[in-house]
Amino acid sequence: MAEQKDQESINRAEWEDANNWSTIYFSKRDNRPSVPKRNPRHGWTINFAHPKGARWIYYLMLLFLR
Repeated sequence: MAEQKDQESINRAEWEDANNWSTIYFSKRDNRPSVPKRNPRHGWTINFAHPKGARWIYYLMLLFLR
């Protein structure tokens, strides 16, 4: 339980760090494959540093390049 709290605080700190944002979100310390956008009303975005996030990009590229 304490590990989960610690990871949640890491995720929050990484999400708030402006250095992880450009046009994409990239944070190796954040364990979520998708995260809310800077303005949560605009939906979610993929964490490009997470293996599942990278896999999603690969699948989307396959879908659009067919």
